[in-house]
Amino acid sequence: MRETQAPWPARDGLRITSVRAIVTAPEGLPLVVVRVDTNDPGLYGLGCATFTQRFHAVVAAVDQHVAPMLIGRHPADIEDITRMVHLSSYWRGGPVLNSALSGVDQALWDIAGKRAGMPVYELLGGRVRAAADTYLHAAGPNVGATLEHAQQILADGYRHVRLQVGGPGLGTYGAAGTPNAYPNSPYPDGWDVQQYLRDTPKLFAAAREALGEEPNLCHDVHHRLTVKQAIGLARALEPYRLFFLEDPIPLELYDRLPEVRAAAPMPLAVGEQVASVADAARLVHGGGVDIIRLHVSAIGGLTPARKIVAMCELMGVGTAWHAPADVSPVGAAANVALDVTSPAFTIQEGHLWPDPVREVFPGTLDPRNGYLYPNDAPGWGIDLDETAAAKYPPITHLHERWAARVRRPDGGIEAP
Repeated sequence: MRETQAPWPARDGLRITSVRAIVTAPEGLPLVVVRVDTNDPGLYGLGCATFTQRFHAVVAAVDQHVAPMLIGRHPADIEDITRMVHLSSYWRGGPVLNSALSGVDQALWDIAGKRAGMPVYELLGGRVRAAADTYLHAAGPNVGATLEHAQQILADGYRHVRLQVGGPGLGTYGAAGTPNAYPNSPYPDGWDVQQYLRDTPKLFAAAREALGEEPNLCHDVHHRLTVKQAIGLARALEPYRLFFLEDPIPLELYDRLPEVRAAAPMPLAVGEQVASVADAARLVHGGGVDIIRLHVSAIGGLTPARKIVAMCELMGVGTAWHAPADVSPVGAAANVALDVTSPAFTIQEGHLWPDPVREVFPGTLDPRNGYLYPNDAPGWGIDLDETAAAKYPPITHLHERWAARVRRPDGGIEAP
């Protein structure tokens, strides 16, 4: 494909010269980052395109389909470029194409910050807070181990912690389960929803006893309950004053979220599986969510996320961007830029990056006393060492191997 020109006169000679996807797995999970280079020596941008379960597809979308459209364009035309890429596939959207778009979009914002000599958060209007309050995940094979982990997190200065406990079966979410839990069942390693509904209130009763009244406690259901089950669980957890209950019902039942929210005594945090900015907007506007939990790459990057933030501000909905180990440090920096520039911010999911990740991504954000501060360097303030990245090649089908084993005791497959 020949160089693409905008339908208006060029301002200067700056042009995009190459676009490519880079995959690395320094913590075991494949991370996808897009690098956009320009004809200004040393001026390039990085953006997170991580869809870790389908990274090969994202790489193909970037390298084979998106990159040729951008060669020759001016990197400042972010809105036009991202709209062009979004519309170009005709059947648009979805996590693969949106992740590819996100990588380009965030890389262009990185370039914009470097050209201006400013961090991206200043390009978004500047800070309304100094840093983003952050929560970490506490997990263990039993209640005691989970609470011990939570106490360690709180001792490090965090005020918010998500609690998940292992239980019978291999399908427990967020903590290791117990194999061969149902030896008389067709699938002995199964996960039993009734067992989960009995055990979860016990976890939080023990948490309040051990941790006290001050910590803000969260829990992720991970989309596994019916509407009635979700309402029952929310009511059972009422005495323990959760900061939020996350993703209580499947994505396919989101039209019934207002029903769950009306009956739940705690805020609902929902949306990490949403892969369309239009669906995200409907979720915010539909009255079924208190805190939106989007994976920024899955909706197309910083540009659409800013528009969702504006809607949240008008609708009284908070933000808590998805950011576990399957968001790259570049994506985490984009999340924090959104956090510190919007009054809609509620809480930020955090992750403690190990040394190999910091080796690959110099400038990776490091929480201090439970807060994430944005880099003050131009752009995201994060680089990618490609020599180091090559030391950590990705492995395919890590998630799929686990997801295929998440089943009920009768053998029926369960949402992972």
